Amino acid sequence: MAFFRDIKEDINAVLDRDPAARSTAEVLLCYPGIWSLIWHKPAHWLYLHNAKMLARIISQLSRWFTGIEIHPGATIGRRCFIDHGMAVIIGETTEIGDDVTIYQGVTLGGTGKDVGKRHPTIGDRVVISSGAKVLGPFKVGNDVKIGAGSVVLKEIPDGCTVVGIPGTIVRRHGKPTKEMDQVDMPDPVAVELECLRRRVVELEELLIEKFGDDVHKKCDDDCQYSSIVREMQEGRFVPIYDEDGEEDENENI
Repeated sequence: MAFFRDIKEDINAVLDRDPAARSTAEVLLCYPGIWSLIWHKPAHWLYLHNAKMLARIISQLSRWFTGIEIHPGATIGRRCFIDHGMAVIIGETTEIGDDVTIYQGVTLGGTGKDVGKRHPTIGDRVVISSGAKVLGPFKVGNDVKIGAGSVVLKEIPDGCTVVGIPGTIVRRHGKPTKEMDQVDMPDPVAVELECLRRRVVELEELLIEKFGDDVHKKCDDDCQYSSIVREMQEGRFVPIYDEDGEEDENENI
């Protein structure tokens, strides 16, 4: 039967992707992700056959026992691996492809009160790291990696690595998702700061080229922070905005 075939594939997926898993018995007894998927199969069947209340009851029982909330309307592909699983939430119109890995704290949710398709569609071989949120009715492509704590709000093409809030594409066609690497991901903020630093260096070099070395001063020689602190201590600091005037204006509103 397809039911038992799917369960066997799910167990093998855990053994393949989690080095802590040692045997089929251990996976069945100690992995809540497996049981959430087992409970989801009859719940999803009942949901499709218009027994929605009974389907929701089964999903809630599964949530109580596993800490994983999967709406019975969600469509989940083969060989899905929910690792640890606590606080994972998968919404009603979510569609998940094959060979997807989901870590604890992940939300596949909707936005607003839209009816119809309002949750994401996840492609094949996607890795969604701990605490990531994917919100909205868009497609996350195949072989995508979503970094821990990221908030993804728009469509992601195939083969991309996404990190940050909101999610930013920082790499295209990097390491394959089957390597399960959640660490080797660029920091988009650090990349932007490095870009700004290099532009400042380029501007300084242009100034030196045009006006000579006399215009170039090291930060230690003329640091604006220390100058402002010194002016404040000596009572010579003049704020850019007239705070007293601003308060008077607020009182008149």
